[in-house]
Amino acid sequence: MTGVSLVMADVVEPDTMKNFHGSFERIDLDMCRFPYCIVWTPIPVLSWLLPFIGHMGICTSSGVIRDFAGPYFVSEDNMAFGRPTKYWKLDVNKVYASGSSAWDTAVHDASEEYKHRMHNLCCDNCHSHVAMALNLMRYDNSTSWNMVKLCVLSLVYSKHVSCAGFLKTWLPFFMLAGIVLTVSLALNLR
Repeated sequence: MTGVSLVMADVVEPDTMKNFHGSFERIDLDMCRFPYCIVWTPIPVLSWLLPFIGHMGICTSSGVIRDFAGPYFVSEDNMAFGRPTKYWKLDVNKVYASGSSAWDTAVHDASEEYKHRMHNLCCDNCHSHVAMALNLMRYDNSTSWNMVKLCVLSLVYSKHVSCAGFLKTWLPFFMLAGIVLTVSLALNLR
């Protein structure tokens, strides 16, 4: 019997093995799973003009995305503006109570709270939802997470999921900037 289990262990690929909590530790782009990550995707028009502003979600220990997608609605595994183009992997060991259950509880509790809130683009939005989850788990021993801090840190620490993710994030902005620059130069030459 032990010989069979040894053979079976050799057949299972490391990418598909679960940890002892039953959650996948690896990022899986094909399945859109980002354990312990903050994910980001551009918002059409708004992100084209200001590419550091977009839609944000936070993932559970198993990589399921939760995002405050609109008034009284927290989406699960279906981001409001499409698949993530960037992700920021966080360290679960920086959770105050430590561990995946504390992480998942904080994500769940923040999501339940935001199911009862009106969405406000400027004051209480998807970034605020993620900030609440981080505050509840006391990530990095802090309860001062907010949308501005998350916007800046996400811009600095996030990685693009692929070349296509990079283009989806930045190409519209560079195209609009190029058009504005071309038009302004053409008008100045006259």
